[in-house]
Amino acid sequence: MLQIVFDSLSLGSLYALGALGIALIFGVMRLVNFAHGDVIAFSIFALLWPSTDAMAIVFAGQLPWYLLIPFVLLVGAGLSVLCEIVVFRRFRRANPATMMIASFALGFVIRYFLLMLFTSRPKSISLLPMLSQPVEIFGARLPLLQLITIIATVIILIGLTLFLRRTRFGLEMRAAAENFSMARMLGIRANRVIMGAFALSGALAGAIAMIFGSQTGTVDIQMGASIMLMAFIATVIGGLGSLAGAVLAGFLLGAASVIMQVVLPVDARPFRDAFVYGAVILVLLFRPQGLIAARGTKERV
Repeated sequence: MLQIVFDSLSLGSLYALGALGIALIFGVMRLVNFAHGDVIAFSIFALLWPSTDAMAIVFAGQLPWYLLIPFVLLVGAGLSVLCEIVVFRRFRRANPATMMIASFALGFVIRYFLLMLFTSRPKSISLLPMLSQPVEIFGARLPLLQLITIIATVIILIGLTLFLRRTRFGLEMRAAAENFSMARMLGIRANRVIMGAFALSGALAGAIAMIFGSQTGTVDIQMGASIMLMAFIATVIGGLGSLAGAVLAGFLLGAASVIMQVVLPVDARPFRDAFVYGAVILVLLFRPQGLIAARGTKERV
């Protein structure tokens, strides 16, 4: 039972961080940023820039962990802010459908840029190998990385909550998410708030990239797609614009995936995702506004 709990929390942590990154942007700009998954892939591929050879010693092996972690976070944050300045800033007055299509196009640009540099073959990477050691907690055996993933996610969520509630910049972001037009009329600088939201979202993408790369030992230009899909679903069923709902739904999706893998018959386990998505449909039928609807939002799925 404990093993199921730890597995659920570990997988749910990835989905929760991804959903939080999407919800931050949606809350401020009403933009579903489908390029977020490609930002995840780009953040981890930044460690391979000195060499494109899969068997070579990558940049990750040349940096101590206390420099490696800030580097990946800064790459994700920097790329996300660059996307806002170059692309999304031009579409602020456009309707949400136009911005969504622009995010699709931007994601393909990033993906094919990585394809041009590294080809489509997965690359092996040794990222924080000391975290692969197993630990035992109350009879449950799990990799140290899984435990650190859960702890790091909790710390990130607590830190982000304090930032949004206790700092002036966080209050400005919450005000912009509540009513962006009114916030601008009250003197809140739009560029600063939006760039801050993109920077936080990109840093969360970098954190996901490190966790996922450490767990699998490989990197792939498509690695962010599956996480992005589940994170987007978590954002929707959590309640569009609700940060708490996105996090809650991310953990619930992680728990549902792990539990389905355990309780389904062996022959049905390859179709686990179909059962998970079926459960998502049921949730949306009864709660079309999401589990925790953001105040003032009227979007329905």
